[in-house]
Amino acid sequence: MKHALYLFVFLLVVAGCKHNTNDIPTPTNPLTFSVLSDSISINPYGYTPLSALVNFTGPVEGKTFIRVRGKHGSITNVENVFNDKGTAHSIPVIGLYANYLNTVDVRLLNDSGDTLAASTLTIQTGDLPPNMPTAITASAFDESKVTPGLVLVSNYSDRDTGSPSTPFLMDAYGDIRWVLDYRNHSQLKTLSYDDGIERLRNGNFFFGDINSSAVYEVDLLGKVVTSWSLQGYLFHHNVIEKPDGNFILTATKPGSMGLSGIETIEDYVIEVDRKSGQVLNEWDLKQSLDEQRTALSASPFVTANDWFHGNSVVYDSTDNTIIVSGRHQGVVKLDYQNQIKWILAAHRGWGTNRRDEDLNQYLLQPLDANGVAITDPEVLDGSKISADFEWNWYQHSNIQLPNGDVMVFDNGDIREYDSGASRYSRAVSYKIDPVKMTVQQTWAYGKERGLETYSQIISSVQYLGQSNHVVFAPGYQVENTTGKGGKVVEIDMKTKEVVSEISISAANLWGFHRAKKMSAYPGTL
Repeated sequence: MKHALYLFVFLLVVAGCKHNTNDIPTPTNPLTFSVLSDSISINPYGYTPLSALVNFTGPVEGKTFIRVRGKHGSITNVENVFNDKGTAHSIPVIGLYANYLNTVDVRLLNDSGDTLAASTLTIQTGDLPPNMPTAITASAFDESKVTPGLVLVSNYSDRDTGSPSTPFLMDAYGDIRWVLDYRNHSQLKTLSYDDGIERLRNGNFFFGDINSSAVYEVDLLGKVVTSWSLQGYLFHHNVIEKPDGNFILTATKPGSMGLSGIETIEDYVIEVDRKSGQVLNEWDLKQSLDEQRTALSASPFVTANDWFHGNSVVYDSTDNTIIVSGRHQGVVKLDYQNQIKWILAAHRGWGTNRRDEDLNQYLLQPLDANGVAITDPEVLDGSKISADFEWNWYQHSNIQLPNGDVMVFDNGDIREYDSGASRYSRAVSYKIDPVKMTVQQTWAYGKERGLETYSQIISSVQYLGQSNHVVFAPGYQVENTTGKGGKVVEIDMKTKEVVSEISISAANLWGFHRAKKMSAYPGTL
């Protein structure tokens, strides 16, 4: 059902003051001006109902500043300064609340940031799309400790509902402030983005789509800027932007056969040229790893054709390599010739690859907190944990920290090969020495929460450099007081204090695949 959107634009006028061409604006005596209602378009392309495009001519040359006033003070304000110095302006406004008369402050600034002219708009929005979370609840928090920004949620509450994937941005209080709704888009009305949506360095968003097997770049208002169709491969899970602008993504290659005679899936990584769309490099993981290893096959999610299940990839610019997470095997580092550098996984069951290389030589030796080698064969095997070290189990969302450590979301499914083992998920970081071939656990959070933050599949971690915080985001059937879904937990890495926690519940019990904090407009997060 479509909901009419109504727009009311009011001019704030200093008592008795009207703008005329003889007024001289100063930082202490700004002009006031109005924006005509027909110059403002809510949801201009039909895909972002909590946005507007504002076109106006200012009374004086300047750069546009906007502020969407938040319901809970400055931490929920959405602000941006645009690099658009001049008199003619076209501004995308995001950060509006649904079903709400939003107040938006518009300012024209000089190069020093002083206000030269000002206007205030009110914008009435309509409903959110269907199949959104049933409840989003923020626990009490100290605003001074929370990293500023919004959380981009790669929403899964729409999964298996017939709706396209519908990501959203939410603020610190759990209010949705932007949503991408492609129900009426000719290409993306069946969007299924798997890991979800990310931001490009140019400020636009991008994602892969399983159903069209293409990568899309879209702007803040949901308009498709460009797309790249994959030739000879099918997209799944994750796509990242390299420093040179090219894309690296996890893929399936139709017709690729396993040694068992079964066509395999989700066991390729490819690099795609940003300009031409051509595939520049291919990593066939059946060549580099042991496709017949079944040490982790006790999970109900493992199938014969999905022996690896690549779910995340990062590019390491320090040595021109990739680090790939395979839910059913572990984490592996590979060079551009598909040669293994190391394998981060429990040691059980590793044999040889198709090149007849013994993969045991690439397994990392765990160290305790003092840097001493752990020699207990049960710990190495993965059937036992030590006080200082645990392996990663069915991990997702591998990232690199500024110091080079590798962090993953350790889901913990059949931990220690035991489906009845204590269930907990962790954000965990590892220091890896690629010369000595050692691994040391350097930080972890989540075990102390148990089932409160346990997610058998999906989920993500993020490091926030400006605050030294970690976003720990279990996303599947997580127990909440309002139902099941996911949690977005922001943790001070030094103290392990939880500075913010938002619970997201959904009718289908799916929360999200990933949740990442960022500025509403392109910024530093």
